[in-house]
Amino acid sequence: MNQTPLHKRYALILAGGSGQRFWPISRDALPKQLLKLFGEKTLLELTIERLDGFVPKENILILTNQQQEASVRAIIKDLPPENIVAEPEKRDTAPAIALAVGWVVARDPMATMLVLPADHLIQNHAEFQRVLTSAAHAAENSGSLVTIGIKPTWACPSYGYVERGRKASIGGVNDLPVWEVARFREKPNPDLAEHFISQGNFLWNAGMFIWTIPAIFSELSRHCPVLADFISELRGSKDFRATVAKQFGKLPKLSIDYALMEKASRVLNIEATFDWDDVGNWTSVGRYLNADDDGNQHNCALSQQDAANNIVFTQTGQHVALIGVQDLIVVASKDGLLVADRSKAENIKKIVDGLPQELR
Repeated sequence: MNQTPLHKRYALILAGGSGQRFWPISRDALPKQLLKLFGEKTLLELTIERLDGFVPKENILILTNQQQEASVRAIIKDLPPENIVAEPEKRDTAPAIALAVGWVVARDPMATMLVLPADHLIQNHAEFQRVLTSAAHAAENSGSLVTIGIKPTWACPSYGYVERGRKASIGGVNDLPVWEVARFREKPNPDLAEHFISQGNFLWNAGMFIWTIPAIFSELSRHCPVLADFISELRGSKDFRATVAKQFGKLPKLSIDYALMEKASRVLNIEATFDWDDVGNWTSVGRYLNADDDGNQHNCALSQQDAANNIVFTQTGQHVALIGVQDLIVVASKDGLLVADRSKAENIKKIVDGLPQELR
């Protein structure tokens, strides 16, 4: 396969989102992707790191929101300042991606573009880049939009799914198998998720996309012309930020799946062969912490007596002692303490809205 020149590759990292599931460590201005949950680097930093040698740093765009922009800039120091852009307001993923396409097309209208979430944990960087290399070649040799799918490990009802069709024949792509996408499926109920899994041809939709700029612009022109017009305006603009500030809030609130991927003339899929975790809540984090013989997962000094299957995470450096408790989540920050039933991890976001404003 011919190798795509590095300078022709661009990456959009979507780094907005709220921080409610990881309270009290996270806040509105410091969501999951800006937390150091797995060592000394944030998830956003790890996302940039695994692109090293695959996309030049000057070709990486981070798209965040105004509430989180200052935090992103404080953490990310080695990208050009103009490569960090804050949406004037939240308009969902389709306008966000159109903004990024406009940013790329002004630099290279024939580029290949990746779209990646900032808040996933992927540890095998070499395998990640191998998959992206195949996906980039598939996009460039077919003119199609390409998605990366994750093989389901359980019938999760909170993910969207990709239904694969027949195997695709793409010239110049001979590393990993490429499949036609039959259709995208919205988040299913538990019974339908079980049915998807039993079929064997459904993957989780991880929100990772690869396409050429001509392909994405052509598809948007056909299926969502208001976004294509926005891209054209950005391409011709002499003041990118001023145009974004003026026009972005007028765009419809649409997900990229609904606006385009479900309607595009041809979408291809490659199954991820790398490890992947979207780190949805504290129970996900627990899997990567130290654990004692009783299943207590912790990032701090821990003493326990008759305690099992607890998650303990602190930012305070305190020694924690547990006595006679099971299946708890205990998280301490400098100004907040969470104690929750482990099975209620998804409910943490519900309590945040009732907290004092300074703790949100």
